[in-house]
Amino acid sequence: MQRSISSAKHVHRNLLQLYKPPTSAIQQPPCDIFINHRGIDTKKNVAGLLFDHLMRLRLRPFLDSKNMKPGDKLFDKIDNAISGCKVGVAVFSPRYCQSYFCLHELTRLVEAKKKVIPIFCDVKPSELTVKDFWRSPEHELDRFHSALEEAKYTVGLTFDSSNGDWPEFLMTATEAIIENMIEVEGEQQ
Repeated sequence: MQRSISSAKHVHRNLLQLYKPPTSAIQQPPCDIFINHRGIDTKKNVAGLLFDHLMRLRLRPFLDSKNMKPGDKLFDKIDNAISGCKVGVAVFSPRYCQSYFCLHELTRLVEAKKKVIPIFCDVKPSELTVKDFWRSPEHELDRFHSALEEAKYTVGLTFDSSNGDWPEFLMTATEAIIENMIEVEGEQQ
């Protein structure tokens, strides 16, 4: 555990050294990390704890329940956050695919060619399928299916919330996020 903490601190230090604050009036992106999740399943545990942990590290995560306020245009705010982020984190849970918004966000992340880190929380990738709960057009369901399949076949993290080691999970997830952010920063330079 101690090695993992010191490793995360080392990676975080490297990220901060790479980060150069914007000059002049260039507007900063609204977030570094977009956390895509099913609120009813993960807002008060995995997604919420990950958001808080990333904030303490002075990173800029986006979590709808923390970054949005009454009056915000839902799709505008979310789409802008996705466009501006460096990395997406998709927290898959048992009821994830029942949410149009979850699949819309995942599809936007994938179509925007953002690096997506899947976290399979209390669910196996094979259990995730797109079903039309919303009477969506066929082309939209195809987009959702394609994005979900891409995420399912991306190396990710798994977590059992009833038996898992929460501190170890947060450290492992944070390391993966920071390493991917460093990789994205390197590709952009």
